[in-house]
Amino acid sequence: MRHLIFGLNDKPTPGLAFTAALQHVLASFVGIITPTLVIGNATGLHNEIPYLLSMALLVSGIATFIQVKKIGPLGAGMIAVQGTSFAFLGALLTAGGLVKSRGGSPEQIMAMMVGICFIGAFVELLVSQFIHRLKAIINPTVTGVVIITIGVSLIKVGMTDLAGGFGAEQFGSPNYLMIGLCVLGLIIILSTFKNPWLRLSAILIGMLVGSLAGYGLGIFEPKDLPDLPLIAIPQPFKYGFDFDWQLFIPVAFIYFLTAIETSGDLTAVSYFCGLPVKGSSYLARIKGGVMADGFNSMLAAVFNTFPNTTFGQNNAVIQMTGVASRYVGFYIAGILVLLGLFPIIGAALQLIPKPVLGGATLVMFGTVAVAGVNVLTHEPLDRRRTVIVAASLGLGLGSMMVPELLQHTPSLLQVAFSSPVAVAGMTAIVLSLMIRPDAADQTSEQNSAQADTIANQES
Repeated sequence: MRHLIFGLNDKPTPGLAFTAALQHVLASFVGIITPTLVIGNATGLHNEIPYLLSMALLVSGIATFIQVKKIGPLGAGMIAVQGTSFAFLGALLTAGGLVKSRGGSPEQIMAMMVGICFIGAFVELLVSQFIHRLKAIINPTVTGVVIITIGVSLIKVGMTDLAGGFGAEQFGSPNYLMIGLCVLGLIIILSTFKNPWLRLSAILIGMLVGSLAGYGLGIFEPKDLPDLPLIAIPQPFKYGFDFDWQLFIPVAFIYFLTAIETSGDLTAVSYFCGLPVKGSSYLARIKGGVMADGFNSMLAAVFNTFPNTTFGQNNAVIQMTGVASRYVGFYIAGILVLLGLFPIIGAALQLIPKPVLGGATLVMFGTVAVAGVNVLTHEPLDRRRTVIVAASLGLGLGSMMVPELLQHTPSLLQVAFSSPVAVAGMTAIVLSLMIRPDAADQTSEQNSAQADTIANQES
């Protein structure tokens, strides 16, 4: 793609690669640690939270390396940052609550969570073996809808951070909004410069200036770093291993939906890297990425953290920096591993004010949604596809706007469809299978396919 400074197999200098990698880490950091913070507090493992955060970061680094390196059949071979999935949060908290109601200790709660997550990872591994045969599911219509929903749902997170973050005492304070919008504006301005260093550093500079300005103006008060051990030592199944079929079923279903979500994220990465988003090479890339997702989630359970998935945040970083080099992914993995091994570094990054993070991520999350639109319009929006897209986005985004929609349905449905991505993705899949294209639509699709073939041959 023309906007790329470094393509998939280009090798930036170490300085450029590190700068680009650092921005990926900063864009993903909050997403990686937040589910662990929520679950850790809910299970009563307050003293263990620093260790759990270290494991979340460490596994994210190892998982990102596997995804980027492509070890045998595992991995997509692109910048695909792995991190703790929000999709499982509701199911795991429900499981933890049931174990606690039975008189289970915090350690027993963790043992159950890692047990059902470990076994559940096999579901995604199994799905990955059939991804290349599921053309009715893995297509621009379904993946476009999924990516758009991911982007829009992330925008809500960015706006919440810009206003001060969940639970902020002065949520929506003018000072918070001023700092967040200034960071957003600075990043937009820097990203328009032709100088590659300024484009690469736009997010980093914006966050640094915003943090310093906030502290200088007295809007944010510096906090003391907690007393933490120098190095976090990984301990496989530290809290034990347990399993329950009733608690496993919702988690297994979400693993299936996560495979579809990962397909959407990897489609967006492919698009930003200038790679095809259809055809045999595309399906092979998706298969390897989804398989790595399942394997990495299994690895996460072994090391006492929660299922990993491919993050959508880094798609926008590629778009804004113009760096799609997979070698940057190795730097990202290294930084995350270091953050995991040395808890004090992660604790220091936690001091970044939420409005600064919100301002930095808001435009990136919007770019993810735009990527979904581009994937969706890769083929003409005929009558059939228009109906599928309209219904899927309506139900998916509607469930996000009205979360109490399913409050009177069985808990299994509430857990399974707590994610707008799950609702939109499943709706698109079901409708794609139910509504068959008519003769006119098939002719349109064939003409589009022929045009793509001619364009590829000419290029």
